[in-house]
Amino acid sequence: MHALIVVAHPERDSLTHALAARIADGITASSAPGAGQSRHSAEIADLSAEGFDPRFTADDLAAFRNAGPVPADVAAEQARIDRADALVIVYPIYWWSFPALLKGWIDRVFTQGWAYEDVALGKSLKKLQRLRVHLVASGGADQRTMARYGYFGAMKTQIDHGIFDYCGAQVVTSELLLASDSGYPEAHLETARAFGQRVFAHTG
Repeated sequence: MHALIVVAHPERDSLTHALAARIADGITASSAPGAGQSRHSAEIADLSAEGFDPRFTADDLAAFRNAGPVPADVAAEQARIDRADALVIVYPIYWWSFPALLKGWIDRVFTQGWAYEDVALGKSLKKLQRLRVHLVASGGADQRTMARYGYFGAMKTQIDHGIFDYCGAQVVTSELLLASDSGYPEAHLETARAFGQRVFAHTG
């Protein structure tokens, strides 16, 4: 099985990229079910290095309104997701949310007609029910601060429900790795590799 790992961080030597690489290692190191079958595969989509444009333009709006074609770069991203059995998003927490590049990727790529379909006022058809999503976030605040101000609930509302559940995609895992955690950062790298080995565990 195949996983698409999406990263939005400008520095290749960042913890975010290191976590993504370890997750990919874990995925490829885990064998697919059944003797003699091929191993799982992983592709890292480095949005910053690839120069993805996160701006929602008039062309995107026209596609949303079924008044124009889906922009070519958006169609290419949708095709990458279509080839994947799992979507893994690895990101640093900026202002308690996604980095702008990643949010723009979601704004542009998870379009009406592909991710969901409006069928009536207030009702939509979920079109990504086959997709399994794994979220791995890294942040600087400690667990106590996150809990005190309700970040965990806000994250599930904004991301799990507000984005992926709306499209029918199941959020299987939400990992939150913080700088205050014991053994940081080496322990997080070990956690990431172990996490990668479990991405397709449900298929066994």
